[in-house]
Amino acid sequence: MVDMMSQTDDKKVEDETTSSEQEVQAESAEEVNEESELPDNVEVLPSEKEEPAEEDFKAKYFYLAAEMENMRKRFEREKTNWIKYGNEKILSSLLDVVDNLERTIEAAAKEENEVVQNIAKGVEMVREQFVGVLKKSGLEAVETEGQEFDPNFHEAMAQQEVEGKKEGDIIMEYQKGYVLNGRLLRPAKVIVAKEKK
Repeated sequence: MVDMMSQTDDKKVEDETTSSEQEVQAESAEEVNEESELPDNVEVLPSEKEEPAEEDFKAKYFYLAAEMENMRKRFEREKTNWIKYGNEKILSSLLDVVDNLERTIEAAAKEENEVVQNIAKGVEMVREQFVGVLKKSGLEAVETEGQEFDPNFHEAMAQQEVEGKKEGDIIMEYQKGYVLNGRLLRPAKVIVAKEKK
């Protein structure tokens, strides 16, 4: 009895499968008939919805690829700037230490005492070592000696009439200026010559 029921069920499944296959074949035959009813000079185009969608995806892909490349370049530029100028604040504050070491050396040079002279030599060695470390970080002094005044690198503290100098020549440096990797960190404070009247 169980065998008879399973055979009946199998037959029902086969009948349903066959009828659904026949329906699909009938639908495709209708589509073919519709296409064959078109005039001879009309071409059947592939689905127009697929091409624009594909083009849209390609455009979006190329746009995103370009965006990612631009972002990568921007991050690389920012990283380079952080490496070059990230220590700008600390180097700027260390310049006061360099200035004080130079003032100490100048004051000690005026003394005739041998002990003070030896201390001055030691301070000079420390200053040179300190400036060497700062140079390794990209710090360089702004040139003023024999230079013409440049407002991009120099700050004029005063003007003096001096013979033998043309107007705009730097005659004295009041405070050294420094550049960090090509960017001005502190302008050199100078006294500039002006023509005698």
